Amino acid sequence: MSIFGKLFGGGKGDKAPTTGEAIQKLRDTEEMLIKKQDFLEKKIQQEITIARQNGTKNKRVALQALKRKKRYDKQLQQIDGTLSTIEMQREALESANTNTNVLQTMGEAAKALKAAHKHMNVDEVHDMMDDIAEQQDVAREIGEAISNPVAFGDDVDEDDLLAELEELEQEELDEKLLSTGEGVGELPEVPTAVPVQPARSKKKEEEDEDMAELAAWAS
Repeated sequence: MSIFGKLFGGGKGDKAPTTGEAIQKLRDTEEMLIKKQDFLEKKIQQEITIARQNGTKNKRVALQALKRKKRYDKQLQQIDGTLSTIEMQREALESANTNTNVLQTMGEAAKALKAAHKHMNVDEVHDMMDDIAEQQDVAREIGEAISNPVAFGDDVDEDDLLAELEELEQEELDEKLLSTGEGVGELPEVPTAVPVQPARSKKKEEEDEDMAELAAWAS
């Protein structure tokens, strides 16, 4: 059985976990391995410190410390590789989980759409739209008929009415002319006598004589 089978209990008789459960287990495993990384890095630093302190004093102790450091380095490399694999698998599961949710949502939407169209027929819809258009035409014709003025027995020609109106206007004009002529009496006789010119005043005559003398003197 693989390491992932052991981690997720992948026996033949076991029920496969959901993607959400698998993702959570992978995250838990990542956290555990990261903590182990931190522990190994601290151990490596400790072994390096021991090797430095005993490099000249106790070479055997220094060499043992370096050997342990090598083992910790190897374990750390293994954990790094495992973390990379787990991270890729977790991302793949998250993507698969997203796709599953999207597909489920789309499937439910398709079912809802199918249920909405269950009692609808394309031909019936076309027939209904034709009926609506026909009723709209009828309503428009009724509106036009109502808006047009109806002549209840009014078959008089408009030209005849205009002629009659002109006759009435002429009669009214004649009556006005006759009424203005009734109050006129005999005209006064034209005067035959020559109108008498008004006498010029004495002062005016003296001024005229002075002006004549002045003109003669100037010439």
